[in-house]
Amino acid sequence: MIARCGIDTSILVRLATGDPADGFENCVRKLSALIERDDAEVFASNQVIGEAYVALQHHYGVSKPDARAALASVLRSGLVAPLNGAGVFAALEASAGCGLLDRLIADDYRRAGLSTLTLDRRMAALPDVRRL
Repeated sequence: MIARCGIDTSILVRLATGDPADGFENCVRKLSALIERDDAEVFASNQVIGEAYVALQHHYGVSKPDARAALASVLRSGLVAPLNGAGVFAALEASAGCGLLDRLIADDYRRAGLSTLTLDRRMAALPDVRRL
């Protein structure tokens, strides 16, 4: 049976920043071993992606576009995949309209078969989102 694992924010931030270098190398080594040895699949949830996005900006001074690019790079690396699939890449690449967190929130609700209610005009422009 394939092991399926979800990472937390600390791992995604470490992979995105490479900081500290020894911790980054250790993290990559352990994830790689898990994938190769146990044929594991490793995922990042929308919540983890959103938290990492905020952490990169707040704690590392990374711009929003650079934070989105760093997260997309990690999620395409083969070590970690977005739990919610390719739609996450569309959210990371979008630069107009509502922000990344709003897109991830709407994606989670859509996957659960729910429509999203919001007071935000820009978020209401997303599919399956309506303004209250």
